[in-house]
Amino acid sequence: MIFNKGSGISGTRPAVGLFAATALMLSGSLWAETVATVNGAEISSDVFDMYLESRTQKPAAAATPDERATILDEIKDIYLLSTQPRAKELGEDPRTRAQIELQNRGILAQAVAGDFLARNAASDEEIKGAYEEQIALAPPLEFKARHILVETQSQAQELVKELEGGADFADLAKEKSTGPSGPNGGDLGWFGPSQMVAPFSQAVGSLEDGAFTKTPVQTQFGWHVILREDSRESNPPTLESVRDVVKQRIEQEKLQKYLQELRATLDK
Repeated sequence: MIFNKGSGISGTRPAVGLFAATALMLSGSLWAETVATVNGAEISSDVFDMYLESRTQKPAAAATPDERATILDEIKDIYLLSTQPRAKELGEDPRTRAQIELQNRGILAQAVAGDFLARNAASDEEIKGAYEEQIALAPPLEFKARHILVETQSQAQELVKELEGGADFADLAKEKSTGPSGPNGGDLGWFGPSQMVAPFSQAVGSLEDGAFTKTPVQTQFGWHVILREDSRESNPPTLESVRDVVKQRIEQEKLQKYLQELRATLDK
């Protein structure tokens, strides 16, 4: 799940974006203390701190006095507008009610998902196992390749015919390629699959060392004829360097499994 974050404090108060938090702020709860009262509506310290953190993107305790004063003025404006007599009428509008309902549900869903992930955090054993499994399933390779880039499929097919007739790949690249590597004989040096667009990487991966593509490969850049000159195993990333990524993936998979289980109950 992805949840947008607010912007930092600017020189002027936002006129519209502030109201996204109104439904949560006015929903009511047991608060520690009141920081201000606007038209009889109390602004709690919990609501103030939450709004401050969303605006400054840092803990409430780290906010400067000037930041706190600015945020307090902003939140007072929210309460001031939302406590006007017209606000009650507008709150009965079907679209407004739907927006408030969706926002409340989204906040609750985020809280439940966060609670689930906190109670089902990936263990060190799970992280290590997933890392080793990935390395074993897909030993990382690097490739050394050349390519000739042209505008049309027919041009690429003509190049294939010339190569099959014994033409030198590097010479053809210098003569015909429209890509920036053309003057260097189409040399791309060593690269990993993730460094190239998917069709290109897939084509290189399917070749044997020393072979070129007999069927031109299309990407958003044009049509390619590719020569895979060599390949080698690359050093996999260390566990510590990818720990956070692996951990997040495991936990998201757990959350998706939990959601699937919940969806299954809807069909019963």
